[in-house]
Amino acid sequence: MRLYGPFTNQEELDREYDAVAACPDAPARIAGWQVRSARVLDRIEVRRGLRYGPTRAEHLDFFPAGDGAPLHIFVHGGYWRRFAAADFAFLAPAVTEAGIALANVNYALCPEVTIGEIVRQVRAAVAWCHRHAGELAIDRERITVSGHSAGGHLVAMALATDWPGVYDLPADILRGGLAISGLFDLAPLRYTYLQPALQLDGDEIERASPIRHIPRSAPPLTVAVGGAETAEFRRQSREFLAAWRAAGLEGHWLEPPGLDHFAVLEELERPDSELFGALVGLARGE
Repeated sequence: MRLYGPFTNQEELDREYDAVAACPDAPARIAGWQVRSARVLDRIEVRRGLRYGPTRAEHLDFFPAGDGAPLHIFVHGGYWRRFAAADFAFLAPAVTEAGIALANVNYALCPEVTIGEIVRQVRAAVAWCHRHAGELAIDRERITVSGHSAGGHLVAMALATDWPGVYDLPADILRGGLAISGLFDLAPLRYTYLQPALQLDGDEIERASPIRHIPRSAPPLTVAVGGAETAEFRRQSREFLAAWRAAGLEGHWLEPPGLDHFAVLEELERPDSELFGALVGLARGE
């Protein structure tokens, strides 16, 4: 008897979706992120805790890169239940040195809120950045977004937003997206160790699975996944990009060889990496 797809039990699914268990050095890598982020927050210019919404969790950290710079918005992962924007400040030096301002988005976490509410918060953060472009001294015509893991999911949902209908903003306020190691179909997560925190039901899976909400029009999207990630993470990325392209949308694929779920994010610290080049190309409109 199958539980989901080819999987017959929760243990099989957990092995595919437990990214930390699949990477023996994950705790050390995460600790390194936090140490490097604390150092960055102490040494480079940053405007911390800018409120984009009414709740305590709805804020972002803004790293400027000069007047008129493009803005790149980064959405962190952690399976919608872990981490904060401050844990990812380590990404800021490489981005800002490339002449691109960075906004690291903070959001509320499951189980205190639903994934659907987190989607709303990230959309609100994007809208806030566009509306406050003058205050931030960024180019509102060059706003792009990336995210890792759950953040990749949130990027895909942001690109599917009805900006004119819901926010009274131009349809093209986002000029490009980069989804790294994303989760685009939430259905299998209902049968994993994550379900007590995520509390997914059929309606939430339908509303918040990006593969079920491919937009009619959208900016260019790059889908990236590490070559050493689990089969399910790679499958989800491949199938989402295929659906994106089938809708006539511009989509690109990156699969850095030998990189696991955590190592692939660290490529954004390396200005010479292909993944960092993809981010810069999006941000500059190249």
